[in-house]
Amino acid sequence: MSALRSASAHWARAAIGALAMAGALASPMAAARAQDNVPPDVIRDTEIEAILHQEMDPVFAAANLDPKSVRVYVINDPDPNAFTMSGYNMFVTSSLIMLTKTPDELEGVLAHETGHMARGDVAHSAMMGHVALGPMIAGLGLGLLAAVAGAPEAAAALIYSGSYFGELNALAYSREQEARADQAAVTYLEKAGYSAKGLVDFFNNLRYQEVFDDVRKYKYFVDHPLTDDRIEALTVRAESEPHWSAKDSPQSIAAYDLMKAKLKGFLDRPYQTFAEVPETDKSFDARYERAFAYYKELDTGKSLKLIDGLAAEQPNDPYLYEQKAVTLLETGKAAEAEAPARRAVELKPDAPLLRVLLGQVLLAENDHAKLDEAIMNFNRALILDGGSSQASPDTSLGSIAPLAWQYLSEAYDAKGMGGMARLAAAEQNFNLGQMQDAAILAVRARHLLQKDTPEWRRATDIILASKPSPQELKALGEVG
Repeated sequence: MSALRSASAHWARAAIGALAMAGALASPMAAARAQDNVPPDVIRDTEIEAILHQEMDPVFAAANLDPKSVRVYVINDPDPNAFTMSGYNMFVTSSLIMLTKTPDELEGVLAHETGHMARGDVAHSAMMGHVALGPMIAGLGLGLLAAVAGAPEAAAALIYSGSYFGELNALAYSREQEARADQAAVTYLEKAGYSAKGLVDFFNNLRYQEVFDDVRKYKYFVDHPLTDDRIEALTVRAESEPHWSAKDSPQSIAAYDLMKAKLKGFLDRPYQTFAEVPETDKSFDARYERAFAYYKELDTGKSLKLIDGLAAEQPNDPYLYEQKAVTLLETGKAAEAEAPARRAVELKPDAPLLRVLLGQVLLAENDHAKLDEAIMNFNRALILDGGSSQASPDTSLGSIAPLAWQYLSEAYDAKGMGGMARLAAAEQNFNLGQMQDAAILAVRARHLLQKDTPEWRRATDIILASKPSPQELKALGEVG
């Protein structure tokens, strides 16, 4: 792990932190998912996303895709799967990451999905039909901090807003499309200097799945049908390429191991972590994993002690400071959380989740003098996460926009700026697709905002986007 961390400037990462009240939510979440009533968690972890991008950006470039336009998200789901959606959005479940054995295997699977993305193989499917798009952000580093910050209604809206987003338009492919995506993956991996052996190994390790019926198969192989002919064609092509024997670099292995340790530390139950990663294991990854287990077990003293020890060894790791700030904030120590939150942003200023965290800390301190800085950080986070501060509805999983707008509404309200507070609340509902509520709040904002200002016009736009009735349009026209 020291190789990875000593090269942190090259292996850019952005934070995982922890899901607020993760331990308390674990059992209800499992029960709800068993009934297919609650969408899986979208893990908005910028550290893991950055590791995935570090590995996959050369593949995206080889496919003539702009790496900055491709978003790779991890979904907390026990069923291994990977798929793409329109808009250059790629998704991989945490269980599929855990199922792979090497960086090459994961790169191969995602290169295959890149083949679908580059070819535009988009089709309606029941593949992830039980998944709604309400952004239940299990953002390790963002999480459900709305609840912790005293906004349970906002947290509930984020969790249960699947009615707006509906079901995923995910990808299911014919065997022909699958074979073409395999061949495209080999091409992209080869151009990137990677071996396609990982994809071959992944399929060979799991080819026994083909004998199961669809009920017993991993979802991935239901939607990505695997056949002997397909594996044979892939193997013949991959073995003929110059990079067939290329090995994973030490840096790639270190980043891959860190990602899996972090996911396990957050997603596994604490007793499982303590059993599998004993105190005698003093490696960086092991201590990091145990820090999350203690955090989930609400033993914040031990968690902070581990984080402080890791930060002493790696003082330029922003995610250690981020996790410390999250822990302190959640235990009611906002003033103590400010310094590590600031340090995290200082080290990684372009990470939107870190900006949101710093804004939360400043807001929680109830210091009027710090509200402007909090507002600035929330707005900056919105921009960094892929849209302006006046974003249109985001139909991608994991958008931080609704939560950022919620905090902006609170901050403006604390400053006594009622019009801006209601406009921000309207933006939150607009991003959630709750158009009627958005329109009501936008009407209230218009009454409080100065006429013909950009904010007043934005409130008007939200009202018009809610498809008002002719009578409502007439009333709107009468007041400008």
